[in-house]
Amino acid sequence: PGGAITVGSGGVFVDRNRCIHCFKCRWDGGALVAWDKGFQWARWRRRTLPQAPFEGSFHIRVVDAGGCGACLNEVKQLNNPFYNMHRLGLFITPTPRKADMLLVVGPVTYPMKDPLLKTYEAMPSPKMVMAVGTCALSGGLFGPGLVTRGGVDGLLDVDVEVPGCPPPPLAVLHGLLLATGRLCEGEGSAAGQEG
Repeated sequence: PGGAITVGSGGVFVDRNRCIHCFKCRWDGGALVAWDKGFQWARWRRRTLPQAPFEGSFHIRVVDAGGCGACLNEVKQLNNPFYNMHRLGLFITPTPRKADMLLVVGPVTYPMKDPLLKTYEAMPSPKMVMAVGTCALSGGLFGPGLVTRGGVDGLLDVDVEVPGCPPPPLAVLHGLLLATGRLCEGEGSAAGQEG
């Protein structure tokens, strides 16, 4: 449904930025692709910032740019005692003036375009952008259309991307640790979550 699966002469290809976790690749005609059961989904899109680990606390401004609420709910889970992101020096801040990173969920609806840009402009430099979820990366099922831009791309330069619909909290946490320089891509232990 999201246009994530393409079949060509080289085999089956899955665009993780468009995957909505419908599992059609598993249910239609057997397992077409190997399914990643870990949580190391985050990856760098661009590396323009220093890769040294942040020594102090890292503050994140979260903006819901018009999503369904699923990705935002997964991000909120990071504050609960099970994930306890504070023990890692990661904090969600209500003000962009103290934020090191802008974390965006949702396909960026046109009414949210200006508030998103104003939030980014209010942040001090250096600053990072992390797109979380299929909608923030490609627009997902909303796609580009009448009321949505189809993701953050082209509006802001995304540093770290976390695909998924929605990505589990451990995948989001992996992206944050990747952004702070505490982990490398693909590093971390398997969580046994299907994703």
